[in-house]
Amino acid sequence: MTKSKPDIARLYRMVMPDHLCPFGLKTKDLLERQGFSVEDHPLTTREETEAFMEEHAVETTPQVFIGGKRIGGYEELRVHLGVDPPFEEQSDTSYKPVIAIFSVAALLALGLSFHQYGTVLSVRAVEWFISLSMTILAVQKLQDVESFSTMFLNYDLLARRWVPYGSVYPFGEALAGILMTAGVLVWISAPIALFIGTIGAISVFKAVYIDRRKLKCACVGGATSVPLGFVSLTENLMMMAMGIWMPLRSFLL
Repeated sequence: MTKSKPDIARLYRMVMPDHLCPFGLKTKDLLERQGFSVEDHPLTTREETEAFMEEHAVETTPQVFIGGKRIGGYEELRVHLGVDPPFEEQSDTSYKPVIAIFSVAALLALGLSFHQYGTVLSVRAVEWFISLSMTILAVQKLQDVESFSTMFLNYDLLARRWVPYGSVYPFGEALAGILMTAGVLVWISAPIALFIGTIGAISVFKAVYIDRRKLKCACVGGATSVPLGFVSLTENLMMMAMGIWMPLRSFLL
């Protein structure tokens, strides 16, 4: 049986001394992984690129042609190949950031537990998971405190009454998370976690479940695609739980 030849795709992308288009590389890689034979046409000068865009009435490169038909750039190619859903079905919200954060925090907690106790099944592993989650989430917010505090004002009840609270919040969350990870100064970390967690939980519950508002969550920073709701409520409930548990744990032990 004769093996069929791979489909041919023509790719036009910028390959200049001072600029190698990253989307051009990603497009070429995607086509090859999908089994296409790529006819690569590098656009090596600004003049050549502008002439190409004018000829085909496009504003960007790369551009892909399959079967004589122009498909478009990298994002259009992903839709054409079925990698992504059609643009009209795509959502501007995603849980990927928090899934990544909680997954990494969980694995770190399990690793620390195994290193310290020789087992991943320990109470400290649960504590580390929450405290590390708090710390990583705080880092996300601290990358752009101004942007975070602006989004935070959409729903946080205390920030609406005292605007600077939005700028203080990430530092408080980071401090509480770091101290709880170390297991020291519980008399500082526990009240902070309990306070910001309680205010946050009430604010999110009111905004989402009482007022029925559809907002973006500031939990992973100001440039977020995570919808406000279960994730943010969970973050705050975890802080509340740690704020109660850590002093109780110190008393019991």
